[in-house]
Amino acid sequence: MRAVFLIHANYLDKDFRLVQGDLKLEDGKIKAVGESLPYSQDDIAIDCEGYTIVPGFVDVHIHGCGGADTCDGTREAIDTMAHFLIKHGVTSFCPTTMTTDRDTIEKALLAAKECMDSPAEDGARVVGVNMEGPFISKERKGAQLEEAVLPPDMELFRHFYDLSGGMVKLIALAPEQPGGYEFAKQAKELCAVSIAHTTANYDEAKKSFDCGITHATHLFNAMSGFAHRNPGTVGAVFDDQRVLAELICDGLHIHPAVLRTAFRVLGDRALIVSDSMRANGLPEGEAFDLGGQMVTVKNGKATLADGTIAGSVTNLHQEIKNLVSFGIPLEQAVKAASLIPAKSIGMDSEIGSIELGKRADLVVLDEELNIVGVYH
Repeated sequence: MRAVFLIHANYLDKDFRLVQGDLKLEDGKIKAVGESLPYSQDDIAIDCEGYTIVPGFVDVHIHGCGGADTCDGTREAIDTMAHFLIKHGVTSFCPTTMTTDRDTIEKALLAAKECMDSPAEDGARVVGVNMEGPFISKERKGAQLEEAVLPPDMELFRHFYDLSGGMVKLIALAPEQPGGYEFAKQAKELCAVSIAHTTANYDEAKKSFDCGITHATHLFNAMSGFAHRNPGTVGAVFDDQRVLAELICDGLHIHPAVLRTAFRVLGDRALIVSDSMRANGLPEGEAFDLGGQMVTVKNGKATLADGTIAGSVTNLHQEIKNLVSFGIPLEQAVKAASLIPAKSIGMDSEIGSIELGKRADLVVLDEELNIVGVYH
């Protein structure tokens, strides 16, 4: 296979500084980086002058898109997601289950495992599974199905984990529920544990971090907020350097002013997720299913019949553009959509940055930050 050289490029280096130079891609890996790399007439040289090359995006929390959902429980559904995502610069993703019945979760895990073992051609790669439930709080269930909520159960989670072939990378948990802290201590040996859909106050959240929780699912949403006398779960996350935090940056889940504050406080602990559902990429309307409940999408906002926000219809590329328009530097926004999510699932040695030896997962952007090419 001939090597591909991307020459005269502006790209984000391993430290997410914008530099100029060439990239050599071969066998799906980044083989060389530097200025004026030598190449032969047998190689493919692509002039990237005027464009910016960034790492491929990593979405660790996505339920569905393009009309498909992880909980459809089929290879075809996850392949549909993979083909949709690659067009939007997402090169790696974790199909995400909902709080639903055991049979549906099992089928979703098996379908994701099949897609990970035998990836779709010309699609984003499945790099793990995110389980958003069922071990959450009914009081903060959000758009999750209340009758499917279960108390923390390590034996059941071990069953799910083993069924997936060990590919569960994240498990959501309301740690204040009976047995929650002990669950966190045990589950952290298998994957990252995320505080989510929780009634935990500041002290309870901090205790859960001591028990091994290192991740926060869609910060600000479905948890206690940040107040000056009651810092809540959000305040506990702000206050603890051990915890990485998801942010949905569609401008609807979190106000732009709050996003700016969150990025200043969290720094390299912030990661962007879409939390998108099957309506992402489809015309707006009614009767989209999400975890057994019907969702309406209007003016870019997905809601249940009672007005509860039900996931999103955004993608990481659009969220990066949103963040830049909100005043977040491009370098920080891209890092939060690539290296930090890769770190959150323990894959930052393989993906997430433009670095020698890592996968050649790259997105080429024009001056308006539109995608003009994706390498993966």
